Amino acid sequence: MVKMFLNKVRAGARALAGVLPLAGSVGAAFAQAADGAAAGGVSALPRDLTPWSMYLNADPLVKAVLIGLAFASVITWTVWLAKTIELLMARRRIHADLRILASAQRLKDGSEPLAASASPGGRFLQAAVTEIHQSAESPDPDGIKERVASRLERIEAACGRRIMRGTSVLATIGATAPFVGLFGTVWGIMNSFIGISREHTTNLAVVAPGIAEALLATAFGLAAAIPAVVIYNMLARSTAGYRALLGDAAAAVLRLTSRDLDRQTAGTRRVLAAE
Repeated sequence: MVKMFLNKVRAGARALAGVLPLAGSVGAAFAQAADGAAAGGVSALPRDLTPWSMYLNADPLVKAVLIGLAFASVITWTVWLAKTIELLMARRRIHADLRILASAQRLKDGSEPLAASASPGGRFLQAAVTEIHQSAESPDPDGIKERVASRLERIEAACGRRIMRGTSVLATIGATAPFVGLFGTVWGIMNSFIGISREHTTNLAVVAPGIAEALLATAFGLAAAIPAVVIYNMLARSTAGYRALLGDAAAAVLRLTSRDLDRQTAGTRRVLAAE
């Protein structure tokens, strides 16, 4: 019995010794095949996936989307530069007008230094003087003040509209650019699925370029929309501050008008009392 058991153990050991080399050779073959497949997949992928390369290899429609978004971004920064300079100069002029109006005691004191000026303060003064001359025969000072206030209000509104001119395009870009980028994203992903169907493979080399183009369109859409929204809000706040300064100038001119009319009324009363 012991001898038979020892013979079986020796036979099993010899069989195991024959199987182990075969298993090792099969494992090595599988490892080499996996390494070859991985190397083949990496070599099959496009090596240059920079934004410029993706743009050159993109679908014509995706190219058009990217060009449109880049153009919208250029418009955004151009409007920002132009309106920032315009607002800076406008605020400087209105501050100078406010200093002159604050030191004036009569309309004449302010209209002389601002007579040849095209600034809002000069326009306010010219409108007030014109209305007083046209209403010289009116016996009601309150009516004159109302008409002067109406003129000043219209000039203030016109100046506000002019300073806001061109900023609406920023709101349009901020609202539409993400959707334009999303359109490019959908189109790129659709092309990726078409490539998968055409090649009958889910290889990463077929899928990756279309997905990259889609993500590039999304990135361009966000890059155009986010600065447009931020710049629009910034310009809106600056414009609101400028309109407040216009209101201060209009109020100063209206106070000067009221003083002049009160002086004229007081002078007329003194003349009538002397008579």
